[in-house]
Amino acid sequence: MDGVEARLRRLEDVHEIGQLRARYCQFLDDGRWAELAELFTEDGAFVGLSTARGRAALREFFPGLQRGPLTAWWHFSANETIDVDGDTASGETWLYQPCVVDGEAHIAAGRYRDRLERHEDRWLFAERRVTFFFWVPSSQAWGPGAIGWPPAAGALDERYRE
Repeated sequence: MDGVEARLRRLEDVHEIGQLRARYCQFLDDGRWAELAELFTEDGAFVGLSTARGRAALREFFPGLQRGPLTAWWHFSANETIDVDGDTASGETWLYQPCVVDGEAHIAAGRYRDRLERHEDRWLFAERRVTFFFWVPSSQAWGPGAIGWPPAAGALDERYRE
């Protein structure tokens, strides 16, 4: 591709990846599990509170989160970075997540680290990894490394691990 075509392709890729990330949050929050799993490659993985690899496992994993104490959530993402290299890409997205655990309001913040692949001219997650800066009941003070919900401790961002 010449310079203009390559730049246009990159802009289209960055836009499509941004839309993929937005759909992820919307499908997750709306409980659209089958559509959510289709945003991943066949062997794609979500890594964080646990690990689920492959679309069948993802279709079970995400609704399973809400069958436990984590009954509601809303995902807001910002500060996206995307590095495109041909048919692969990587980047980060910051996460703000109010949620409900055992009937109590919680607040969490963290980041997603993404590895993406182009498949049949559409971008998909090869891996979406979440780590948390903090996750606490809204009645508690939050700050770097504060974890008030024990399952989130395993996904604590490496900057705050001892």
